[in-house]
Amino acid sequence: MGELAAYRGVPVSTVYDWRTRGLGPRAYRFGKHLKFAVSDVRIWIEQQREFDTPEQAGR
Repeated sequence: MGELAAYRGVPVSTVYDWRTRGLGPRAYRFGKHLKFAVSDVRIWIEQQREFDTPEQAGR
């Protein structure tokens, strides 16, 4: 959790919030620990991209 929070520049509590709301990347549980695969984080980040609306693309 800490590495993902640092990578994204957000508090660890935000990553926990994303998890509880189903908004974060997929995680793997190892005992009490949650781990994220780098590939899953990359996919999740790409899915967060906002695309230009047609009005913005013409600027």
